[in-house]
This record gives sequence, C-alpha cells and structure tokens, in this order.
Amino acid sequence: MDGSARVTGPVSGQPGILLASFDLGELGYTLEEFFIDGTATCYEPAGPAGADGYWEVTPSAQAPFTTRVVVCRPADPAAFTGTVIVEWLNVSAGFDAPAHWMLTHRHVLRSGWAWVGVSAQRVGIEGGGDIFENSEELPGSEPAAAPAQRMMALPALKESDPARYGSLHHPGDAFCFDIFAQAVHAVRTGAVLGPLTPRCVLAAGVSQSAIHLVSYVNGVAPTLPPEAACDGYLIGCRTGRAAPLSGWDGQIRVEGPDGVRVRTDVAPVLTVQTETDVTGVLAGVTARQPGSTWFRWWEIAGASHADTYLLGGAAFVDNGQLPAAELARLMAPTAEPFGMQCPAPVNSGPQHHYVAQAAIAHLDRWARGGDPPPRSPLLEVDADDHMRLVKDDSGIARGGIRTGWVDVPVAALSGIAPDGAPGVAVLLGTTRVFDAAELARRYPGGRDEYAAAFGAATERAVADGFLLAEDADEAVAVAVAAYPG
Repeated sequence: MDGSARVTGPVSGQPGILLASFDLGELGYTLEEFFIDGTATCYEPAGPAGADGYWEVTPSAQAPFTTRVVVCRPADPAAFTGTVIVEWLNVSAGFDAPAHWMLTHRHVLRSGWAWVGVSAQRVGIEGGGDIFENSEELPGSEPAAAPAQRMMALPALKESDPARYGSLHHPGDAFCFDIFAQAVHAVRTGAVLGPLTPRCVLAAGVSQSAIHLVSYVNGVAPTLPPEAACDGYLIGCRTGRAAPLSGWDGQIRVEGPDGVRVRTDVAPVLTVQTETDVTGVLAGVTARQPGSTWFRWWEIAGASHADTYLLGGAAFVDNGQLPAAELARLMAPTAEPFGMQCPAPVNSGPQHHYVAQAAIAHLDRWARGGDPPPRSPLLEVDADDHMRLVKDDSGIARGGIRTGWVDVPVAALSGIAPDGAPGVAVLLGTTRVFDAAELARRYPGGRDEYAAAFGAATERAVADGFLLAEDADEAVAVAVAAYPG
C-alpha cells in the first residue's frame, strides 16, 4: 500500500445501501458517500500460510481501482467521542450488506461513534456472486428449490444505479485486502470524516467479511504503516477457514488449511461466534483458540448466524425508541422470514444483537488501553464428535455465553438448522416454543415469575460482562412482552 488513493466527495444524492428505515438525522447523524480511487496491490504467501496464523506475505501485482465508502457520523463534531467502526461490507447475498451495523448500530449511535462501510469486494460493485443461488457452496446444505427459500437480494452497485456507480471499478478480490487498507487510511487521515478526528479505529466484519479479516490480520495488517492500521478487530461468525489471498470473486472455494487461528501480535482481536458458526454449517470449532493478551473468543448459547432481529426487520427500524412490545412483535418466531419457506421456525432470540453490542463496547475500551473483555465459556461439545453440541433435556445448548433466553427460556433456541435445510436456511437455526404445560411447569407463577427470573439472569449476564447495563431493562421488557399468551 502506498497510501496515494484519491478521495472524491461527499457525492451528492442518497448512498446505495440498506442501512436503516428510520431517520438518522433525528438522532443527530449525517449519511455521506465518498469514492476512493488509486492503485491496489495484491499479496501472495512468502512462506506457508498455515493454521497458526503467522503468515509472511509479499506484494505481487498491482491494478487500478475505484470503490466507495459510506460514512454515518455525528453531524455535530462535539458529539463525536472519537471511535470509528470500519466495516468490511458483506457480499454473500450478491450486494453490499452492513451486517455488523445491523447488529450493533444502537450502541454506535448512542455512543457518539462514527461508522464507515467499505465496498471491499468485487461482488458488491460488479455483481455476480450470490452464494445462495448455488447452495452447494455451503457445506452440508441442499440446493434451494425455489427463490422463496433464499434471502432477500438486491442488485450490486453498478446494476442498481449505473449513473451513480458506473465509474466504480474493482480488479478482483485478490486486491480486496489493500482496497480495505486504503479505505482505513482515508479514515485515519480524516479524508472521509469531515470535521471529525478519529482517535480509535476498529475494523469489523461478519461471516464472509469475517474470514477476509482473518486473512487481513494474519498477513496484510503487519505490513501496513501506522496511518493505515486499525486499533482493534471485531471478527463475527467466522468459519474454520480463512479467505484465500488469491481472492474469491464471488465463487467460494474450500481451500487452505482448516482451523486457521488469528495471530496475536498485531492489535486486540475479539471473535464472536454463534452456535451456527461453532458446530453448525460453518464449523468454526476447528479454529477455537485460547484467550491471550490480545485475543478473545466468545461463543453465544442459543444464538444463530442470523435470527429474527435481522430477518423480521427489527434491525432496520430499531432506533432505540421502539416500545418493547413492538420489538417483540418484529422478532416473533416465524418459518417464513422475508417470505422464505423454512422447514421450522427460525431462531427468534435477540441475544446475538445484545451480546454483539457488549463485544464492540469491550473492544473499544481494550483498544484504547483498557481492560480486555472477559473470557467466554465455550459451548459444550460431544467428547466423541466435536461437531455436535451437548444439550439439556429441552434441547438448549450447554456452556457458552448465557443470557435469559437460554437460562430462563420460553422456547428452545438453537443455531443448528434441521437436517436437509435448503439454501440460506442452514444459517438461521430454529425456535421450538414451549407448550402451555411446559410453561406452567417452569413458571407456575406465570408471567410475573418469569419476569423476575429473567431479570435475575440478565443481571448475571451484565455482571459477567456479556450484556451492557444500558441494554438490560430493554432486554427484560422485550422478553416479558414476548411471553407466550
């Protein structure tokens, strides 16, 4: 990276990104878009790209590029508290999706942080890479029989708005790592933040973006100058493998070693995994690694790769002011999220959202020199089959990060899809709502008894560091509002 990329903007008009259906301006935020163009470098291994994560890379070819970044920042510089989240936008559905923003935007907005979404991969710009069109690319899944069994999809940028995005150009995913680094450089130097001066820059990525960040931390980040460096990394919902330095360009290939760990000498790294990511289709259990000075690995019991907080639309309308009953309604169990036909009601527990908010808050303090995040208990796996979770009599996983949704349940929430789940359904887990008899056995005092027990479990999760105190009252209210009957 030579840091010579040119920044153009802010570009007039509305950025092409599905970020929020509420008014960011009413919360004191402004939304802008910038184009970044320059020359990107790709990298190749200078030695073994092994599972230990300590990769040596060397610059290889170069190519011109033009990409975009979307910036959501406080309109009033005095409201900015110094932290910027730079998200590697996810392209698994064939378009740029702000997956980490959807999980954690509530904390970003109330904390006075800025958020920057980077179109780092070719698919988001040029199109042609919906991995759910061919679900054989998801190990263990069956081909989707109809579009109704796929996630909602939008066009890539150049197709969605040729007039606005026709000048963008991506030379291929071998160059995506340096493109992301040049976007970070634009953030570090203030080129895309208007009057704001960043003091803590955190990279974040979920799912496909997460495994690209694994490769970025392991091979590329150690080569970067300070003005392009990140202060910490949030890696969410990763597989056991890392993305190849040679790039995917929308065609996911199983290659490289399994169980790739993250090197621990670059910056603080926090990895957050759901059941789906640990022993489900993504098989992240092979990449488990112990905590250290600059590394933490969290596993959330009862959580799935995606759940009804995202799929029911709550994430798009959740401005921090919705009544608990409305949030509960939006997250209610359903077997038809976004019109998809799933074999069972998908995971309807919002603990992934709440734990992810705690994770990014911990990472911010850690990256600024504060205490590290707590160490997470691991989900229990079968001694003879590490790809199988150990569950209680109700079908709830043992171990992992515990919240009221698994310790004071009204349903058995799982991140593991039914056998034969088609397409994207393999990532959505299940919900089995308890019948009246089981509820009466667990909570003979009804809703009031349930509310007290859930409140106590939430206090424990806050004390353990896995939920934020500012989320506790809402979490309890949402759970009580969703109590069956």
